[in-house]
Amino acid sequence: RPPGARPTGEAEPLRGPRRAMAQSMGRSRDEVMPCTIFDDADVHAWTQGQDITARLVRAIAAGCRAEPGLNAFFDAEAASRRLMDRIDLAMAVDTPDGLIVPVLRDIENKNAREIREDLNAIKEATRQRKVAPEDMRDFTITLSNFGMLAGRYATPVIVVPTVAILGTGGVRHDVVPVMGGIEVHKRIPLSLTFDHRCVTGGEACRFLAAAIENLGQPS
Repeated sequence: RPPGARPTGEAEPLRGPRRAMAQSMGRSRDEVMPCTIFDDADVHAWTQGQDITARLVRAIAAGCRAEPGLNAFFDAEAASRRLMDRIDLAMAVDTPDGLIVPVLRDIENKNAREIREDLNAIKEATRQRKVAPEDMRDFTITLSNFGMLAGRYATPVIVVPTVAILGTGGVRHDVVPVMGGIEVHKRIPLSLTFDHRCVTGGEACRFLAAAIENLGQPS
């Protein structure tokens, strides 16, 4: 800074969700070997009225079915991983108090209506600042739908001991080549970060391919 310039403002201790976020992100930086792959899901075939967030949740379930190794915990000290029997999806939610991660339980065995009901319950609990601590624990994989605000691609941060997080950008209209010409299609940008200590590039790519295939279905 220029000579003689002094910082302004007061130091603000981090509390609650913001403090937890700082600790979690610091641990990830120290422990995880992250790698991120990017792609786009063409959703041109969607029927009208599709629930984007619910579709993303179902797509993650499809990815986990294709590659269960991304729905797992990794223990570096024991050099072991645990494949989880159930998919419990953390939803990264931005709040004035910091980042919180309420969890959708057992997403593989829920239909679109049940997923939407759970999402609405999370939204209301977050609005009222009444998300219970037990509803932010023991998740197995994470979705960060940052595109609701801005952005196309990112390098989302994995929460230890999980091994994967899918970031989704805003829906965009892109020009795509088709047989005999070009068309404008809706596409969703996807960014999948995985822990390369226990997930291979091939496993991550197959997970993402399965999620993209699921998102490409009309309904």
